[in-house]
Amino acid sequence: MSIRKYIKAEPLNKIIKYSTHKDYMKLGVAFSGAPKKHPFDKEKLILISDPFSTHTLFYEFTVSDILHVDELPHLVTESGDSVSTVRIWVRKGSLGVKYEPFVVEDTLDFLKDLDSTNKQKK
Repeated sequence: MSIRKYIKAEPLNKIIKYSTHKDYMKLGVAFSGAPKKHPFDKEKLILISDPFSTHTLFYEFTVSDILHVDELPHLVTESGDSVSTVRIWVRKGSLGVKYEPFVVEDTLDFLKDLDSTNKQKK
């Protein structure tokens, strides 16, 4: 499956608008970002940590492991694009998946380029 399908998933309008446990701060760990529906599993959600960044990082959690949701301010770009953000409290000990897409490159070529750039500066 393409990473783009995860990132372009539909917005998640309703996750949990209440706490499932009053001690959610003790029992959970907080994650913040833009929530999206999982592209093929309705029991999971995707949380994009910094949706307007060029370095996209996102998490996948099971909805039943979310103890509490705090709505955060919307993020808005200069062009007027807006995205809602939340802080979710995920149950400690539950399983989450962290996705960090990257470009596969030859490290040696990168180091050669870096070395030639440093020589040009001298």
